[in-house]
Amino acid sequence: MKYRMYVDEVGNSDMGASSDPNHRYLSLTRVIFELSYVEQVVFPRVEDLKRRYFGSHPDDPVILHRKELVNKKPPFEALRDAAIAEAFNSELLSLLQELDYVVTTAVIDKLEHQRRYTAWRFDPYHYCLTVLVERYVMWLHDHTCIGDVMAESRGGKEDRRLKDSFERVYVKGSDYVKPEQFAACLTSRQLKVKAKSNNVAGLQIADLVAHPSYRAAVARHENKPLAENFGGQIAQILEESKYKRGPRGRIEGWGRKWLP
Repeated sequence: MKYRMYVDEVGNSDMGASSDPNHRYLSLTRVIFELSYVEQVVFPRVEDLKRRYFGSHPDDPVILHRKELVNKKPPFEALRDAAIAEAFNSELLSLLQELDYVVTTAVIDKLEHQRRYTAWRFDPYHYCLTVLVERYVMWLHDHTCIGDVMAESRGGKEDRRLKDSFERVYVKGSDYVKPEQFAACLTSRQLKVKAKSNNVAGLQIADLVAHPSYRAAVARHENKPLAENFGGQIAQILEESKYKRGPRGRIEGWGRKWLP
C-alpha cells in the first residue's frame, strides 16, 4: 500500500517576528491518506460536496480554502445564507469525521526557541518538517508501507525552500531515523509541490484542519479547553479519532508535538 503525507502550514518561519504575539508560532500539520482511498473515496466525496453547494465543475473546479470559507468570499458566497451555511458546516464536519486519515501537528514557539538556543538557530520550518517526516517514516515502517510527501505551492523561492528542506531530511536523516530508513520507506527524495489550482483533495483537507489543529495545540499547551466555535468542533473530531496516538492512547508527543 502507498500513502501520501499532505502538509499545510500556519504562520511563518521569520525568527525576527517571534516577539510579535501574532507571529510567535509556526505550525505544520500533516494529513496521511492511502492513495487508492483518495482516488476511490476522498476525491469523489469532496467533489460532490463542492458541486452541490458551490457549483463546482470539472472544467472550473472550486478549491476549498479555510480563510475564504470563513469569510464567505466568492466562490463561497452561498454561505452568507444562514441555512445553507448550517447545512454545509454539518456536512463538512461529517465528512471530516467519516474519512479515514491520520493527523500530526508540530508547533514551534519561535520566541522560546530563541531564548533557549542562543547559539543554535535551526530553521523553524525545517525543524517542524523534520519532526513530521521522521514520524511519518516511523509510521510507514510500522505499517510495512511506502509513501511520499506533498505540499501546496507557495511560489518560486518558497517552493525551493520546501524542497531543499525535505531533501536535507531525506539525505541526512534525523536524530531518531537513519537515512537508510528514509530511503526504504519514502518513494522519492523530492517533495511533491502542487498549486492550489490542481484541485488536490488531500491538500484541501489539510488546509481545513491545519488551523483548528494549531489552535487546539496552543490551547492544550496552555491547559485551556478547545474553542467553542466551528474550528473547535473540527479539533474535537481530530482529538476523538484522527490524531496519531502513542501506545497508551496519548496524543501529546504523537499527534501533537510542541517545540522546542
